[in-house]
Amino acid sequence: MKFRHEWKHEINASDFITITQRLSAVARPDAHGNEGNYIIRSLYFDNSSDKALREKIDGINRREKFRLRYYNNDISYIHLEKKSKYNGLSSKELVQVSNTDVEKLLNGKYQWLADPKTPLTNELYSKMMSQGLKPKTIVEYERKAYIYKPGNVRITLDYHIRTGMLSTDFLNKECILIPIRNPNVIMEVKWDGFLPEIIRDTVQLKGRFSSAFSKYAACRVYG
Repeated sequence: MKFRHEWKHEINASDFITITQRLSAVARPDAHGNEGNYIIRSLYFDNSSDKALREKIDGINRREKFRLRYYNNDISYIHLEKKSKYNGLSSKELVQVSNTDVEKLLNGKYQWLADPKTPLTNELYSKMMSQGLKPKTIVEYERKAYIYKPGNVRITLDYHIRTGMLSTDFLNKECILIPIRNPNVIMEVKWDGFLPEIIRDTVQLKGRFSSAFSKYAACRVYG
């Protein structure tokens, strides 16, 4: 696994305008979106003891969480992802899965995950069996993303965060979602070995400090 540095900041709507104006002058929009804009829907896994949630809230140094994810309502391209945190660094592993297989999983048919040719699905299957992991809740939001090549820097601004509460109707584009109570924008800055000074200066805002905000935890307030 390749670990990366990560900063998170909670900012307001005025900050969002300031930051996007600054970034537009020094970085390029993420090519995967429309001028860097896209919608993300994730389905997070947890167990009956809320292991992933509690490890996040308690600040456990080494933790992981699994999620399914697709973009811009396109269920023809879904990822299973595992995000790991260790000593403040983060890494992500992913594998593409079919919407047919995802539908099987949502209907309680997990056996397809136990494929030794795909280690990540096999690991999820093992932890569903041993830890009781299961689909827990939907998290959806809009994102504006920028790329800066030196340092392999990626800056994302996530907003209009919505939760499916305890719904796992992940493939239903019309499922009911409600906004979380905190309407702020979440800015994340990720980089490899070094963060160029021009980006460090660009994302600095007076009175804004690094945050441990979790979209999953914010959405779990509802259930």
